[in-house]
Amino acid sequence: MAIAAETKEWPRRHRRLTWTRAGRGAVPYLLILPVIGVIGAVLGYPLYSLVRLSFQQYGLFELIRHAGVSVGLKNFSSVLHDQVFWHTLLRSVIFTVANVAFTIVLGTSLAMLLLRLSPWVRVLLTSGLVLVWSMPVVVAVQVWYWMTNYQNGVVNYALTQLHLGDFFHHDWYASTFSQMGMVTALIVWGALPFVVVTVYAALAQVPGELIEAAEIDGASSFRTFRDVTMPILKPVLLILTSLSILWDFGVFTQPYLLIGQAHTSPGNFLMGTYLFEQGYIKADFGRGAAISILMLFIVALLSVYYVRKMVKLGDVE
Repeated sequence: MAIAAETKEWPRRHRRLTWTRAGRGAVPYLLILPVIGVIGAVLGYPLYSLVRLSFQQYGLFELIRHAGVSVGLKNFSSVLHDQVFWHTLLRSVIFTVANVAFTIVLGTSLAMLLLRLSPWVRVLLTSGLVLVWSMPVVVAVQVWYWMTNYQNGVVNYALTQLHLGDFFHHDWYASTFSQMGMVTALIVWGALPFVVVTVYAALAQVPGELIEAAEIDGASSFRTFRDVTMPILKPVLLILTSLSILWDFGVFTQPYLLIGQAHTSPGNFLMGTYLFEQGYIKADFGRGAAISILMLFIVALLSVYYVRKMVKLGDVE
């Protein structure tokens, strides 16, 4: 009888332990449930409205009526058969790669430089970076345009005085390549503070003992960075790269304001300006919604490699 009682008691105890473990495992998910709920409430309905709008003909007349006309996949077909879209996409991908590469490389280099500077110089440079980061984008564009103005720009004056060439009345916005170069310089300049401060914080977590041991073993600076510093920086750099792709691919304010509406044309479109031109200037909101969905899909494709890397690093840790 005692054995039978113990046999009956064992499944009950096992079930209690199973439920206890399941409850403990569910605690992290329950803690983030409110955050997921808020994000879903904030983004869910706008995303649903965007998808619904992309399947409709929605111009000024439909806007007044507050009702669109269903056209199925016509908006997507129209965009995908538009050669301007494909040229803009290629230009935007190249633009994004250049911006992200310059931002990450220069930001990491400046962060490592901060480690080698004296404290007061480090504080001075960090304060300058914070001021750059806090500057509104519109103000930064106006300052940048004033600096590169072909009539009285300080950049032209400085380059001429340094005998690097005759830049008197040189127009930095005369060609598409030069326009994209100016926009890239402005975006990288504005993004550097965040990258520098973040990477500098990550570099502070690198154990000094490991670097000293590598130097004692005769490792070069490059080898020390690759084998000791880089593994610790890698998760941070993956996050920064993913964020930079998201920001730079859909950038609108800097190219639109710096180049100007009068000089904006299909030859210098980026995805942000192309979307604005098609969706708002031409008042074709359904087509603009379709472009937005395609941009979201393309950004996901561009970021999938870095997201997979971050997931793998998380699994290893």
